[in-house]
Amino acid sequence: MFKPLTERENWLASQVVDIAVCIHKALGPGLLESVYEKCFCYELSKREIPFERQKIVRLQYDKIVIDEGLRIDILIDKLVVVELKAQEYYHPVWEAQVLSYLKLNSNRLGFILNFNVPLMKEGIKRMVI
Repeated sequence: MFKPLTERENWLASQVVDIAVCIHKALGPGLLESVYEKCFCYELSKREIPFERQKIVRLQYDKIVIDEGLRIDILIDKLVVVELKAQEYYHPVWEAQVLSYLKLNSNRLGFILNFNVPLMKEGIKRMVI
């Protein structure tokens, strides 16, 4: 059964969108993903929103734990997964990636933000599980 997002999750979602739009208006498309990531984290810091950058996601398979190779670009307030992209073409595997991160990290809300678009609203994909 679907459980509504919390007030905090909804507020963080609005901040994610606002930050993405602000950065895109200021810088536009065509830069490296790492530039957008630094700017995004700077905006979160300015707004005093807690986050982790390049958060390692642990995966258990059978009797082994794998804790390398899986990284969330930004985990906001331990609640929202954000994957940043700067690609010309949208790839459906990004959605599978975010869904996996949400499940493995026990989160419900995630975003794919692709900055390589003419209008930022075209580059925002919100996902809720």
